[in-house]
Amino acid sequence: MVASGGRRRWRTAAIIIAAALVASGGGLAAYLWMGRAPAEAATPTPTPRASVTVPPLTPAEQLLADTDDPLACAVTFTGEGAPADPQLQWQGGLYQALPIPALDGRVFAGWYGTAADAAAFTVAARVNGADQVVCEEQRIELFAAWKTPEQNAAEGVQVPILMYHQFTANPEGESGWLRGNYAYIGDFDAHLNHISTTGFYLPTWDELSAFIDGRLSLPARSVIITDDDADQTWFDLAAPVVEKHKLLATSFMVTAYRSDPPPSIHVLRRSHTHDMHQAGANGDGLMVNWTADQIAADLNLSGDTLGVREVIAYPFGHYNDTAKEGVLKAGYEMARTIEPGTVRIGTDKLALPVVRIDYGMGVDALISRIG
Repeated sequence: MVASGGRRRWRTAAIIIAAALVASGGGLAAYLWMGRAPAEAATPTPTPRASVTVPPLTPAEQLLADTDDPLACAVTFTGEGAPADPQLQWQGGLYQALPIPALDGRVFAGWYGTAADAAAFTVAARVNGADQVVCEEQRIELFAAWKTPEQNAAEGVQVPILMYHQFTANPEGESGWLRGNYAYIGDFDAHLNHISTTGFYLPTWDELSAFIDGRLSLPARSVIITDDDADQTWFDLAAPVVEKHKLLATSFMVTAYRSDPPPSIHVLRRSHTHDMHQAGANGDGLMVNWTADQIAADLNLSGDTLGVREVIAYPFGHYNDTAKEGVLKAGYEMARTIEPGTVRIGTDKLALPVVRIDYGMGVDALISRIG
């Protein structure tokens, strides 16, 4: 039994210790006073913080986020059969590899800037690889249009492929046996002005292929502009006119002779073979003298040089079944001849006809051939 004096001294000491602990923070004093150890204390409940939910990027936003190019444009496609995934294009350049979707029992009729233009098949608003990309805030939306196979066939569209060669600034033309090959540059300017101001549509080669297959509808007033040989007069005289009118044109180049970069974004470089623009043993072109493997080897060199395999122009227009086989072996889909005519649904892709342009053919002569 503790004496009363001892109990008073113990209580006094406890009070002093507790007061000191309270002054120094108080927490431990409370536990000691309550006879608990600190380990027995309850864990304080944390104050909840407001959560921030970041919405996921749309596919178009993700495309743009993955590139640092300020000229990049995310193109989204809308309408029946439209691809779900967006595509990157670049401001100021020509549209590249726009999709050509397919639906059973339908014929694709192109991409348009608005749903109303797609419904009306407004040719001036149809967008393809002949057009420069113009986008706002790095976004473009294109709308799909469709026709029935019966509508497409009934329209009976015929696509002329214009074939030019050399050019001259002399209104009187050039002399010599190649005189007919030289188009007066004033006539060429007038031709392109007519095409650019009267509502013509400029199909790309992949569009022409799909048109031949019956998968794509083309406007009635469609035309393709080509030049053979990439003569220096093409670069000096004709290419500036192409750039002036901003019309898609194709230069068929013999790549063993030259492989200059495109003189304009509106000029496509395509193969006129690598080194087959010469006569073979029988006096005809090498294209009808060589084996399919030899032809394919030459065209592979040309394709590697130009960086594209799509369409060729037969040198001198000479071709046969072996030549066609060689073209296909090299990975090309189409070949252009010098035979007169226009391209229709079902035309042989390895024997595309042309509308030849000779010296002295003015606008009236062009209109009589293409409208």
